[in-house]
Amino acid sequence: MKKVVVQAKTVEDAVRLALEQLNAPREKVQIQVLEQPSKGFFGLFGKREAKVEVVRIPDPVEEAVAFLTQVVEKMGIEAEVEVEPHENPSGSVVLNLKGDQLGILIGKRGQTLDSLQYLVNIAANRDADKQVKFILDADGYRKRREEALTALADRFARQVLRTKKQVVLEPMPSNERKIIHHAIQKEKHLTTHSVGEEPNRCVVISFKS
Repeated sequence: MKKVVVQAKTVEDAVRLALEQLNAPREKVQIQVLEQPSKGFFGLFGKREAKVEVVRIPDPVEEAVAFLTQVVEKMGIEAEVEVEPHENPSGSVVLNLKGDQLGILIGKRGQTLDSLQYLVNIAANRDADKQVKFILDADGYRKRREEALTALADRFARQVLRTKKQVVLEPMPSNERKIIHHAIQKEKHLTTHSVGEEPNRCVVISFKS
């Protein structure tokens, strides 16, 4: 429930009842008084109660958690959505799914997780005044994948340094290509660039001549 119209004897009573229905604190809502109360003529005729419209201000984090919880339930998967207490270094909010058998939510090379992340960002920000970027993780998968990609980059970096022949990696989504690019930056004799069209875009590691 995001909006209610409530009538009561006074404006304050109407607002209080509306806040109870929305289960929201006063600072999280917008209040519009539609009608002021009136005692009427001699308190008998034309008596009118106060009427207010109270709208809950969208909270992108709450919207993201609610949307993701609903999607997971419809998929028949038991999982809890945890909001990381601190922002990601990129300024994003990390939502971490906790539970058993999360492989179906991750998908091949995280493709399902990436798709869910895209949908979460759309659903959470559709009514928000300030856009919030969300990163969706599943039981630490992102960190494990980053560690695996960094190790892969190091292995191919050594190969290119040894052979001086470029290496074309397998197709990866943009967030994974960034990890490879970043890992290779520390090697002053190597350079990287991407080739191909999405979703088959690849990282190329080359020796600087």
